[in-house]
Amino acid sequence: MVYAILFAAIVLEVIGTSALKLSEQFTKPLPAVVTLVCYGGSFFLLSLALRTLPVGIAYAIWSGLGIVLITLVGFFWFKQALDAPAVLGLSLILAGVVIVNVFSKSLPH
Repeated sequence: MVYAILFAAIVLEVIGTSALKLSEQFTKPLPAVVTLVCYGGSFFLLSLALRTLPVGIAYAIWSGLGIVLITLVGFFWFKQALDAPAVLGLSLILAGVVIVNVFSKSLPH
């Protein structure tokens, strides 16, 4: 259940970041409100996940997967290019998240 909450926090953060881009520096009201609501919801859900998960691990998962997902949104939705070093770096972030979740004894399994 804690991973579902953490994943929901990640999705809200990605939606919020996408809306942040669309808000054009908070000059467009609807995307600006979506940004604030999604970030608020994301932090709330992250705080719930912190009841069970260690803060460093939860934040690493939240930020790492958020980075990868928002980059994919940028690539597919905003048509932002990715070069080989960007893909390699994102792959290493994703590998780090997998390693922490599969091998770390710091997590409740």
